[in-house]
Amino acid sequence: MTKKVTPYNSSEQSKKEQVEQMFDNISGEYDSLNRVISFGIDVKWRKKVVQLVADTQPDSILDIATGTGDLIINLAKKTKASKLIGLDISEGMLSVGRKKITADSLDERIEMVQADSENMPFADNSFDAITVAFGVRNFEHLKKGLGEILRVLKPGGIFVILETSVPTKTPYRQGYKMHCKYILPTIGRLFSKDKDAYAYLSESASVFPFGEALNNILRKIGFTSVAHKPQTFGVATIYTASK
Repeated sequence: MTKKVTPYNSSEQSKKEQVEQMFDNISGEYDSLNRVISFGIDVKWRKKVVQLVADTQPDSILDIATGTGDLIINLAKKTKASKLIGLDISEGMLSVGRKKITADSLDERIEMVQADSENMPFADNSFDAITVAFGVRNFEHLKKGLGEILRVLKPGGIFVILETSVPTKTPYRQGYKMHCKYILPTIGRLFSKDKDAYAYLSESASVFPFGEALNNILRKIGFTSVAHKPQTFGVATIYTASK
């Protein structure tokens, strides 16, 4: 990342601590506001991630920065995996996710774990598939977090990232910048009890490496078969990699 962006600009807390506090604060409103901010298109993007994973017929799946569990729930419904874990640093987000899992009668299949994505409590080569949706830009140390993912991914396994990106073509680039600079923070101020959270989410998206820049980081970490595909004019990108 060319610039270190944190939710609260606090010198007393690490980015990791601030991100945990931020998501605890907005956990109750996150799902509904996320749909509004993305105009519901994020649901379509997640379905593509689920299909990419399902096509590999994994038996074990880890969803990092799982939040309220949307992706891991959909993965449970779409695959026959016997081991599904959603990991997140925010207990507030996980508690919302657990209620959704119970409502879908998936308690027997999905385990929600509070842990640090940069220091995960799993053995080497543990998972056939690992996903991260809108979470890698919240890593305090990007390369360390990606290195941990490589460690716990099985050889031949699939790693899929869904993350925001910046459109490169006119007028989509200008429209995206307007959305991030004005619309997203305004929605946050109006409807969220934590106005700083949505300003952070906007700014962190604008400075995070995307496209070939993130591909190159993945390759340097040691991932193979790295590729990316922009979504919806480039406002998000799906990355795939293996080990």
